[in-house]
Amino acid sequence: MAAGKKAANRYYSGPPSDHFDGTLFFNPGGRMPGRFMDLLRWQFNGQRSKWPAASPSPFAQARPAAKVEGSSLTVTMVGHASLLVQTAGLNILTDPVWSQRASPFSFAGPRRVNAPGIAFADLPPIDLVLVSHNHYDHLDIATLKQLKAVHDPLVVTPLGNDAIIAAAIPGMRLSAHDWGDRVDRDGVAIHVEPAHHWSARGGRDRRMALWAGFIIETPGTKIYFAGDTGFHDGINYRLMAEKHGGFRLAILPIGAYEPRWFMAPQHQNPREAVQGMKLSNTAFAAGCHWGTFQLTDEPIDEPARKLAEALVAEDIPGNRFRAMRPGEAWDVPDITASR
Repeated sequence: MAAGKKAANRYYSGPPSDHFDGTLFFNPGGRMPGRFMDLLRWQFNGQRSKWPAASPSPFAQARPAAKVEGSSLTVTMVGHASLLVQTAGLNILTDPVWSQRASPFSFAGPRRVNAPGIAFADLPPIDLVLVSHNHYDHLDIATLKQLKAVHDPLVVTPLGNDAIIAAAIPGMRLSAHDWGDRVDRDGVAIHVEPAHHWSARGGRDRRMALWAGFIIETPGTKIYFAGDTGFHDGINYRLMAEKHGGFRLAILPIGAYEPRWFMAPQHQNPREAVQGMKLSNTAFAAGCHWGTFQLTDEPIDEPARKLAEALVAEDIPGNRFRAMRPGEAWDVPDITASR
């Protein structure tokens, strides 16, 4: 039986844990994605907003510095969940996607409505790449191939995703980890932490690879990249505050949340993102996962509007949580500036 279970998972084989049953990963005490009939009910609900074919960013494409040294911190939005984080002399990319579509196909699937906020040729030398899970809007093989060829970064990712990348990109430097693991590189620690989500590249590999968020810990600062996540009653946010004490910056998803009956387990909304900011003891937050690929029903500009409303309701200054747009670069203040 054990051998059969191992063979059933094409990406990962390992002992059971509180989030792995020996075959598939799951959210402890949480919810799984909806069933196929739920998917059809959503797809045919007639409530999908019409996005424009093109929605250019108000910011020009950025040309980042080669490095940002010491405790200074600059974050630049590429688009969706792809951001460039620069601090402590390291250049780190989150869930890099430069492709035109978030899809296994070049001719179908969600198409980007704005150009990447940094032209690929203008990237500084990339040291680390954080890949949170294997959905196509987060794990893009074409972009990773380009990064391998030009920058040869180390890719840190949750269990099982390394098998997907290695099969497509031989020789890519990979470091695969479970929740709670730590990776040390040049004085910076990367912590792999829980997120409430799921995974799949097709119809027969659901939950065979793990999903996660990440903490970037330098001698002078802590940054939380939550990956793709549902709010999950704030459980993981409280855990991050208890474990890490708080954050100078959190990169939090604010889009792809409607309809709530279907999306709540996997995508938080702006109000929940603000609650997550508070629960995780975060000074500043960068809103991502909105405005580039239409994945769900809400209008393209609604996440930014709803975020502004949620900040007002919580009496949080708007400059502490930005709904970032492609090309926007933010020199994030010291944590004391939020007080």
